[in-house]
This record gives sequence, C-alpha cells and structure tokens, in this order.
Amino acid sequence: MSEPEIRKGRKFDQVLQGARRVFLRDGFDGASVDEIAREAGVSKATLYSYFADKRLLFTEICNDECRRQVEQAELEIAEDASAEEILTLAATRITGFLMSDFGRNMFRLVVAEASRFPEIGRVFFLNGPGFIHARLSHHLGHMVEKGMLRLDDPDLAAEQFAQLCKAHIHERLLFGLADEITPADVDRTIRGAVEMFLARYGV
Repeated sequence: MSEPEIRKGRKFDQVLQGARRVFLRDGFDGASVDEIAREAGVSKATLYSYFADKRLLFTEICNDECRRQVEQAELEIAEDASAEEILTLAATRITGFLMSDFGRNMFRLVVAEASRFPEIGRVFFLNGPGFIHARLSHHLGHMVEKGMLRLDDPDLAAEQFAQLCKAHIHERLLFGLADEITPADVDRTIRGAVEMFLARYGV
C-alpha cells in the first residue's frame, strides 16, 4: 500500500515547527493531535489537511531536518575541494547533528518509544541516519570516480566513516553525559575520523 501524500500549504512550516516542539517535549505517544494543533496555532482541520496521521508528521519532521543538514553541507563543498576537506566537512556536519538539541532530543525520543512503537525507530532511521548515509555513500562514490579515494564499497565505507564520527561522542550522549563533551573533544573526533579513513582509503 502506498504512503499517504503530504500536501503543502501556507501553514505547512508552522505545523512542522509546532509538532517538532510537542514531540520533543511529550514524546511520540504523549503528543496529541489537539496539543500539536494548539502549539502550531492552527485548527485540527488544517493539520489533517497536511498530514493524514501523526506518524506521517513525525516522519516529515525527521526528513525535513536531515534534508536541511545535507543540503547545507552540499552547498559548502567547493568544486576543487580535496578529499580531506570534503570529509572534514562531512564529519563536522555529522558530529554537529549528534550534538545539536534536535539530534540529542530526537534520539532520546526514539530510544524511549521504540519498544512500544517499533515503527518509530524504522522511520527515524530511514529519514534521518539512513538518508544522510545514502548521500554520503553517493559522494564517496563520486570521489572514487575522480580518483580521490580508492575503495570498492562506498556503502560500507560510508557506514564506517559515520561510526568513526561517533567516537567519544555517541555513548556519552546515550548515557546523558553531553556536558562532558567539549569542543576540543569534537575536534579530536573529527580529525581522528578523517585521518583514519584516509589512511585506509586515501590515494
């Protein structure tokens, strides 16, 4: 069965922002349509005219944020950028997302709700980390074509790079130790990820 379509209109972004605040505050199960409509300053009829159900709204919030992150990163890639520069930019974006209020809160929401709503975890992965992974894999393949990297499996390499970018960050976020992660820690993780990746796949 095909997914219901999302209809965009004048108050579409207003609905997204209101829903985003409610989901992050109340969780998926606790977020009522009435509260989302109230927070967004729209009627329930307006909300339903854009989104047929709460799951679709949650999906679009994840997709919107990750799409925005990827588009901004791709705009920053210079035509003559080196492999190190491109990978550093990618690592900076990945770690930035992990450390952002949205990234941290959404991850906690998904972990908290996944046991009762397994679909939420799948949707978050596909529209969040999965989307970023697909774009990173695409760019790695392009870098191979340009002779900047030497690798046979861009899909696996993208996953490896993303995991390197989580070193010293992901578990600390998972266990609520975000205050212990300093900018110097993040810079060290970024440098280490890029250096290790290029040591394996650099030309």
